[in-house]
Amino acid sequence: MIDNEKAEEVLLILEDKLEKTVNVLKDDYSAIRAGRANPHVLDKLLVEAYGGMSPLNQLGNISAADARCLVISPWDKSLLKSIEKAIQSSALGINPANDGNVIRLVFPELTEERRRDLVKQIRRMGEDSKVAARNNRREAMDTVKKMKNGKELSEDEARNLELDIEECVGKYIERIEKEIAAKEKELMTV
Repeated sequence: MIDNEKAEEVLLILEDKLEKTVNVLKDDYSAIRAGRANPHVLDKLLVEAYGGMSPLNQLGNISAADARCLVISPWDKSLLKSIEKAIQSSALGINPANDGNVIRLVFPELTEERRRDLVKQIRRMGEDSKVAARNNRREAMDTVKKMKNGKELSEDEARNLELDIEECVGKYIERIEKEIAAKEKELMTV
């Protein structure tokens, strides 16, 4: 372990950035539907309401009626048309059914081809997260070099810190790979 406070700070900052990278990937993955209705697919959907754009999840209750149907119950019924319009113009590719009180979204079964496309998409997102993790590693290594050149760290401390950085990034890349594998398994399970 490292005695130098600045060195520990470099590691803490790196871990914080890596944790955020993994959390962003998890959030992105939660927005990808995997054969069953998940209210999180609507998390980033903005609806024109009260003169501005508001997230759908702040305008009503979103629940899963069954494995393939979401029900949106807006708190203000006058927003039904705006919500319906936002869903139709989104990339969801689902036609909402408005009965005057709630909006129902029936998700069709995913085809094999669509599942494969989604797997490619999640792998690409996972690879982007790994690149972000490697960029964070590079920034941390650059900081270590500056500290070593500025005589804030001895050669041994710098080498130990570099090893700790490599180990830390390796753990987070493993976590990213586990997230990719879990989402892939979820998508390919019929």
